[in-house]
Amino acid sequence: MAKYMLIMRNSGSTQDYADMDFESVVNAMGAYNESMMKAGVLLGGDGLTDAAEGAVVEFTADAPVVSDGPYGETHELFNGFWTVETSTREEAIEWASRAPLGPGNKIEVRRMTDESDFADYADNEYVQKEKTWREQLSTRE
Repeated sequence: MAKYMLIMRNSGSTQDYADMDFESVVNAMGAYNESMMKAGVLLGGDGLTDAAEGAVVEFTADAPVVSDGPYGETHELFNGFWTVETSTREEAIEWASRAPLGPGNKIEVRRMTDESDFADYADNEYVQKEKTWREQLSTRE
């Protein structure tokens, strides 16, 4: 099993939610999330507020530079994400394909790293600490 992040992006040409029946949007997304819960693949996920409410911390100078949003091109931003655990990349892509999104949206599917990605550094202090941190986070409420 591997964990994947399904990253929801919008091209800037999507229909504005103000023009939509928002309850229908909530119901469609809720049913999608529920189907992933019932299948046992959903680990978590959240939507994000408008980029105008955000900030960017940029590391291009000696001291980090902070700028308020919005930032970047609309097609570079993401609106939300799901974390899923599936047997294969193809299964993660299949779940992404089922999302109730319309034209102008896309979902990027990325595998999340795991211990095997750091096998050459298994004795590293922070690789060892990460195991403990993951256990602590899994029991956090």
